[in-house]
Amino acid sequence: MTPGLWELVLDGVWVTVQLLVLSALLATAVSFVVGVARTHRLWIVRFLAGLYTEVFRGTSALVMIFWVFFVLPPAFGWQLVPLWAGTLALGLTYGAYGSEIVRGALAAVDPAQREGGIALSFTPWQRMRLILLPQAVPEMIPPFSNLLIELLKGTALVSIMGMGDLTFSANLVRLALQESAEIYTYVLLIYFVIAFLLTRLMRGLEKKLKAGVGKTPVRDPGVELKRAETTNVGGAV
Repeated sequence: MTPGLWELVLDGVWVTVQLLVLSALLATAVSFVVGVARTHRLWIVRFLAGLYTEVFRGTSALVMIFWVFFVLPPAFGWQLVPLWAGTLALGLTYGAYGSEIVRGALAAVDPAQREGGIALSFTPWQRMRLILLPQAVPEMIPPFSNLLIELLKGTALVSIMGMGDLTFSANLVRLALQESAEIYTYVLLIYFVIAFLLTRLMRGLEKKLKAGVGKTPVRDPGVELKRAETTNVGGAV
């Protein structure tokens, strides 16, 4: 490819990274707000949070992008730029999936920890901030890592709005060169490299957070099982 076409592809990579970061931040905020709301003591709060989750999990991210960019703006008399429309649609959609991760991690915390907070006369917010979240967040990192990779792949959907992301730029290069195999091979490799870097980043974050609560991430279950058999820890008496 010519330098000009490579520049077009690199511009697409930059747009994809921007969209990924912005939509991930929105999805993270939505995940925690809705996930915590689903554990609230008031049924109406739990109902509304559950309704949001079911609606956005049960609809297509592609159709949601159409709604945010093509349907809603004319109805309200305004127009979103493609970057913000994509961020809103992807952030709200993947935030619904993330809320289930947060809810499940909070529910997995030992009930004795909650009871200890009550015994210490902690308010519900203090129990959540000081007891539940510090133990639940490290357990959220692996599923959040998978969700982040899915979000990265979902950013390709914004090309339907004419947004100059990596997929859209690659299609322009394909039309210019009339060659599909070469450009799409490069695109696959670029997505893989970004996903690999994200995975390594999330693993480092998981290790740091688990070290903070006295846990060590298990990398190979087979090694842990062999170690237990060798030391007779957890084995049959």
